[in-house]
Amino acid sequence: MKTLKILTVFTIVVAGIALAADQFIGFDAIKSSETNGYAIGDAATDFSLKNVDGNMVSLIDYKDAKGFIVIFTCNHCPYSVAYEDRIIALDKAFKTKGYPVIAINPNNPEAYPDDSYKKMIERSVEKGFTFPYLFDDGQTIYPQYGATKTPHVYVLEKVGQENIVKYIGAIDNNYKDEKLATDKYVEDAVNALLNNEPVKVETTRAIGCSIKS
Repeated sequence: MKTLKILTVFTIVVAGIALAADQFIGFDAIKSSETNGYAIGDAATDFSLKNVDGNMVSLIDYKDAKGFIVIFTCNHCPYSVAYEDRIIALDKAFKTKGYPVIAINPNNPEAYPDDSYKKMIERSVEKGFTFPYLFDDGQTIYPQYGATKTPHVYVLEKVGQENIVKYIGAIDNNYKDEKLATDKYVEDAVNALLNNEPVKVETTRAIGCSIKS
């Protein structure tokens, strides 16, 4: 009986260790999958993507910019829709200070017709977007960044000829209601950069819809 009890306890302990290890491995897998692409301190490669006005847009076009708020977003995702007014507000607040919003739709329109280029034009007019809304035709740019959600934000600081990644993640900590957001990650990051201060929160988990390939 004593031997049986010892074996039972041993089995429970081993199972507990295995479960803990499995959870740890799972966390690492999630963390790793979200960090493929650019990391804090990396230089982001420029791109040339079609805007809803028909013109091609590149970061190098913005000669007077101090940096950029690059946001991967789309038309159909409820999270993206919930953040549209906040994205417009970010552009209005920071564009004149040198940090314009550059929005990019990374989704495959064949998988989601609501995210087609035509629908992008319609949405930008309907909402009165004040920023470029670019189409990642061929889905080549979002993998470079490592974006996984819509919306997914990358704050870049222009340093010489390079655009250095300073923040990656969510816009704030409450997608449902801006008034209930207690942490405004993007706003805080850009303000820190404008004041020549370090960004306190450099990465957060993006909350949104998965990018459709």
